[in-house]
Amino acid sequence: MIKKMIKLTSISDVQKFVNAVSGFSGDVDLQSGRYVVDAKSIMGIFSLDLMQPVNMTIYSDNADELLKNIEEFIVE
Repeated sequence: MIKKMIKLTSISDVQKFVNAVSGFSGDVDLQSGRYVVDAKSIMGIFSLDLMQPVNMTIYSDNADELLKNIEEFIVE
């Protein structure tokens, strides 16, 4: 399991992020406060408070390619 903080600031950021995550075979969740959504769901992501960075959890230890594809959104 890998945890990172990410920041999505625009609609195009969300689209690029979902496209990158959708190609990943494992599960990825985003959490903002008490709400957790599937990171492959655009509607789910837009239900979160995106004014602040959100927690991303990748349920795999082999996600190097995914992390490289979304590195522009990682804020740690």
